[in-house]
Amino acid sequence: MDPILLGKGLTDDIPVTLQPKFGNRHGLVAGATGTGKTVTLMTLAEGFSRLGVPVFVADVKGDVAGLAVAGDGNEKVLQRAASIGIGDYAPAASPVLFWDLYGKLGHPVRTTVSEMGPTLLSRILELNDTQSGVLDIVFKLADDRGLLLLDLDDLRALLGLVAAERKDISTEYGLVSTQSVGAIQRALLRLEQEGGENFFGEPALELSDLMRTHTDGRGVIGILAADQLILKPRLYSSFLLWLLSELFETLPEVGDLDKPKLVFVFDEAHLLFGDAPPALQQRIEQVVRLIRSKGVGVYFCSQFPDDVPDNILGQLGNRVQHALRAFTPRDQKAVRTAAQTFVPNPKLDVAQAISQLGTGEALVSTLQDKGVPSPVQRTLVSPPRCRMGAISEAERAQVRAGSPIGHKYDNPVNRDSATEMLARRAENAMQSANAPAARTEKDDPNAGGFGQAVKDAVFGTKRRQGMVETMAKQTARTVGNQLGRQILRGIMGGIFGGRK
Repeated sequence: MDPILLGKGLTDDIPVTLQPKFGNRHGLVAGATGTGKTVTLMTLAEGFSRLGVPVFVADVKGDVAGLAVAGDGNEKVLQRAASIGIGDYAPAASPVLFWDLYGKLGHPVRTTVSEMGPTLLSRILELNDTQSGVLDIVFKLADDRGLLLLDLDDLRALLGLVAAERKDISTEYGLVSTQSVGAIQRALLRLEQEGGENFFGEPALELSDLMRTHTDGRGVIGILAADQLILKPRLYSSFLLWLLSELFETLPEVGDLDKPKLVFVFDEAHLLFGDAPPALQQRIEQVVRLIRSKGVGVYFCSQFPDDVPDNILGQLGNRVQHALRAFTPRDQKAVRTAAQTFVPNPKLDVAQAISQLGTGEALVSTLQDKGVPSPVQRTLVSPPRCRMGAISEAERAQVRAGSPIGHKYDNPVNRDSATEMLARRAENAMQSANAPAARTEKDDPNAGGFGQAVKDAVFGTKRRQGMVETMAKQTARTVGNQLGRQILRGIMGGIFGGRK
């Protein structure tokens, strides 16, 4: 199987390639803004796609969408292709599926609240430890009472039940305060106002639709529109982490293949690790280390190599380092870190070269025979065959119109879940409780005075809850307690103990 041509080495004048069988050994693309990281990612995505490997990448700035349209083949690009030695270079579009959590620029991406789980949801909602503990109780209660948590309405309904039964639940599950429940409700309101409610619901994303191949054998490139999503860093990073976790749990062990089953690109990687607690970082490290055996290659993209923790950085076998400008102490430290992570090349002063790289140049080291990293090469990066820039709304609409899965995801489905189940139980209980009242009123329509007072006490008034209503609510709770069907959740829902 032919390797992916990344460019031409300027140090030793040799082709710089990435071996497909080591594509699942993960990678890093780093460099300052405007140095060519996005173009390198597009070259990688095209290369894997031509090998029949599906790719999933977030489009933070809007220009990765250019993969869907053929490039213009201008003279500058053709000259670079010729100087690198790409004899068959010709502008071409790649097979693309557009995705969007908000459902505007691509197919909606949805998951259920249960599948997301309390740990990642707490991170998205920016809850403190106490509030996160209450959310854990809410999920446990849903499991014990057989209540499906599909969307935010379901979660809000269950929080209302927790508030109403706070004393009983505190005794059975642990302390629940009205302040914590209120804080979670307010956080849900903020998430809803930011459009986050679109992410929760059905039809939920099927991972097989991220791993499609085109009729011509090329891997389909899934592009997540993230120019607005990136403005909510925790939602962005938690979504990608959830998706990576689902891949880890769902895919079978396959060992080392001739090529990856999927390449997953995590752009703006610093958002993933910036505020992650140590326990979560350890779990991320574990997923990255083990997902290789599932045939998935993970490629992080960020400005500085030290945006990625050392324990994960050490697992990234394929490195592409674009220019870093050593203007500040932070920059100077990043240059030293980058230089130390490469296999030395006696012909190249890595630390000096990092500051001198031009746009479209990079220092590259990839795994070669027997998985040994190659000496770092100063490389002229190959140009992609697609458009290196954004596409128009008409071009995006044309690509979406040809999508084979639009009918599957574009229309939401709202089936029975916690909201409807709780409402139905309460309604049934109220109907049962009101039946005697209807018979009494029929038998004695002129009842009043003392009889009316008794009736008000038993059945209540518009301003005061009666004994029957109180008993009806207790009945609804009792019925709910008798249901114990467990709900499957994703691995990050039970991040410390696997899916329950």
